[in-house]
Amino acid sequence: MARSVLLTGAGGRVGQAILRDLGEAHDWRLLDREPLPRGKLPDGIDNSDVYVADVSNKQAVKEAARGCEVIIHLAGDPRPNAPWESVLRNNIDGTQSVLRAAVSAGVEKVAFASSNHAVGNYETEAKKPEMYRTHDEFRLDGTELPRPSNLYGVSKAAGESLGRYYHDEHDLSVVCVRIGNLTEGHPPRNYERGQAMWLSFGDCAHLFDCCVTADYDFEIVYGISDNDRKYYSIEGTRQVLDYNPQDNSADYHLDGTPKDEA
Repeated sequence: MARSVLLTGAGGRVGQAILRDLGEAHDWRLLDREPLPRGKLPDGIDNSDVYVADVSNKQAVKEAARGCEVIIHLAGDPRPNAPWESVLRNNIDGTQSVLRAAVSAGVEKVAFASSNHAVGNYETEAKKPEMYRTHDEFRLDGTELPRPSNLYGVSKAAGESLGRYYHDEHDLSVVCVRIGNLTEGHPPRNYERGQAMWLSFGDCAHLFDCCVTADYDFEIVYGISDNDRKYYSIEGTRQVLDYNPQDNSADYHLDGTPKDEA
């Protein structure tokens, strides 16, 4: 069933992975700080469905959210080395603007793009690199406390806490997706950590479609493909969202070439 969905940060890599597969699945309203070229718009979307605004612009976000049933909130500064001033404005204040707009507009649910960086410091020197390999049983499952590895991760942990607050105070359904390493066509090359947290474009689109259609209260889940080597559990993602990923980094060599390639 098609839903009316506001997608913030629509021009970014995650947004484009979603729109590429789901462009005709829902009624989209897109928000990005930069104008979106025609090539980044799904068929059936024109400029009347696109809002060019900074996510920290509370009035613009409120107008964009009006009439929507669901918000997928991706917008923010994605740089792992982003300075505090930027993550405070774009990631923390911006997320609060989106959640407040959701409540004001009567939005049913929000899917918040959190990050592996919110828990990056669980990857201690004592655990690496074995934790990235198939025989290692260490798993994070979303019930653990945040342990950020940079200020960007701090901002994502703050976004999760804001989601918890808006669920408890306003009964807004919120799912926080700790996204792994999103790449198109193949897992990250020659990078064990990236292959352990790979999220393919197809699985990314499916995952956020599940966020749109599933019923939930407040949840924190992991967003990776069904990789043999993993240290994030996706059992909660399967149970909460009915997520059924199709891709696996084990189908590729470490250099990113498919194993079935002649």
